[in-house]
Amino acid sequence: MKSIQPSSQFAGDDGSADAELTRLLAGHSTGTVPLREVVARLAETRVLVPVLAEAGVVEQNPDGLAVDKEASSGVVALEAPDGRRALPVFTSVATMQAWRPDARPVPVEATRAALSAVSENWALIVVDPAGPATALVPRPAVWALAQGKPWQPAVVPHEDGLAVDPEVASEVTVAAAPVQHVVRAHAEPGRKAEVAVVLALDPGLDRAGLDTVLGQVNARLAASEVISARVDSLELRIGAAR
Repeated sequence: MKSIQPSSQFAGDDGSADAELTRLLAGHSTGTVPLREVVARLAETRVLVPVLAEAGVVEQNPDGLAVDKEASSGVVALEAPDGRRALPVFTSVATMQAWRPDARPVPVEATRAALSAVSENWALIVVDPAGPATALVPRPAVWALAQGKPWQPAVVPHEDGLAVDPEVASEVTVAAAPVQHVVRAHAEPGRKAEVAVVLALDPGLDRAGLDTVLGQVNARLAASEVISARVDSLELRIGAAR
């Protein structure tokens, strides 16, 4: 990640946090501020990227993120519980020192940090992994930040709680419904993944037939640009055909 270098525009940066971002992170940690607002503010601020002098250090953080890799520049990646790599960024020198006192802060625009993460094929960004308030930025939001575009979450608030965004829900139906033996398909917030694709199938399918159907559905979902751009993770569930 040699592309992350100090920028002259931050020559006078005193290392303090953006007050509005701090407020939003605190609200997100208590469930009162949606992640979308944190990401929107993040797009307008600088962050500090940590550089370590020594390579090969592997540690487990309290939030389950492990230091997994260091690029040639000394920038680290954290490993999330699901195995994906995340770029740690910090709102201030203080929050970085709480994580690793030996880390050297490199100030960059959050959008530039996201672009570097994408170039390294690191899927996530984690903001202030040692607290006091941490936010895990999912892959679609990282991509949006890297492109300088607003992030549109796949799961949005609804009067009954949460619901899949209509565009994503429609794309799931369009992708899955044409597969043979799929009677109906719809999307709902997932249990283990961000979005669940619930399939009603023809009765009587044997294991080989079921595997074929699920493989075809997965392939069509993976080929969808909307789903790829907006959904962080998917799970397939079999519902009642009725």
